[in-house]
Amino acid sequence: MDKRGLSRTWLWVGLLIVLVLLIFALPYLRVLVSGLKSTVNQKAKRFKIEKPMEVKELADKLVLEKIIDAPSDFMRVAAFKELDKSKIALGIYTINPETSYRSLLNGFKKNSKGNGNAEIEVRVMFNRSNTLPKLCGEVAKCILADSASIMRLLQDSVQLKQMGVSLNYSQLPALFIPNTYSMFYDTDAKGFLTRMLAEYKKFWTPIRNKKLLNVGLTQPHEVSTLASIVYAEQSRKKDEWPIIAGLYLNRLNQKMPLQSDPTFKFCWGDKLKGVQRLLNEHRDVDCPYNTYKIVGLPPGPINFPSGEVLDAVLNAQKNNFLYMCAKPDYSRRHNFAEQYAVHQQNAKAFQNWIALEEKRKKSQP
Repeated sequence: MDKRGLSRTWLWVGLLIVLVLLIFALPYLRVLVSGLKSTVNQKAKRFKIEKPMEVKELADKLVLEKIIDAPSDFMRVAAFKELDKSKIALGIYTINPETSYRSLLNGFKKNSKGNGNAEIEVRVMFNRSNTLPKLCGEVAKCILADSASIMRLLQDSVQLKQMGVSLNYSQLPALFIPNTYSMFYDTDAKGFLTRMLAEYKKFWTPIRNKKLLNVGLTQPHEVSTLASIVYAEQSRKKDEWPIIAGLYLNRLNQKMPLQSDPTFKFCWGDKLKGVQRLLNEHRDVDCPYNTYKIVGLPPGPINFPSGEVLDAVLNAQKNNFLYMCAKPDYSRRHNFAEQYAVHQQNAKAFQNWIALEEKRKKSQP
């Protein structure tokens, strides 16, 4: 064979090799091109995966929410990455404009902690609650766990004991210290409670445990119970918290009933919501939380006091006050007294002011 024929042969061999390489490389090239395709959303968008879903269902959801417009390309890249519903993490994601399909899928993929690589945390708050059922409802708005599953766990004494929770159901509100907590959206009931237990243990340092003994209490849940009463009496003026705490500690030390209106109101649930003038018939309710009928602290907190209120109790003012009454004005402050006679004068001044205000409002057109 002459040189020209040999060259032609090698040319065909080379072309054949290139063709074979192209045939084998084509799927990878298609995946590469598909992976470079980007999302069509014009601004950052939150995307929520609330249940396990196959890639096609995920692609359909992304199309429906106008994030991608080429589901076949999206599924091609997912297939190459061998992603299925077991590897796609539930959660909330922020998808920025022009995110490549490759990056999008990498973000959805579960990591070693079980979260999506790009999953974002959400803010969990429950500062508007005053009972465990209401707390469960408020938390369920923030994370994937529903209120029923959280409530079941809080009522399961066996599981609670296994998790290291020694509080009974009445004392359990002490475990939840209001704050803004960051958690992943797919946090379940147990995950939420585990986090709250960790925060509780973090708050109750050796210094705080020493302080609770110094004020005459024995357990952290007792501090929470007293703090919940202090906060219920005064939710606006923080400087009064240590004063009110000192007053109630004086009553506890003297074995006097606390006689706190918020405690008997708690017995009525929402039935007294909006009622301005509390009557003796309201106070006469038989209830373990009614501090007009019991001596000492009620069984547990009547709300969820913040760490700031807990610290106010731990640093209670040393005073001789035994009585308090709202001031006869709109300041939302209190007059404090050591003697009952002085308290009676304060109470009479307040009642007279209330009567005048009601009369004034009625006379207005």
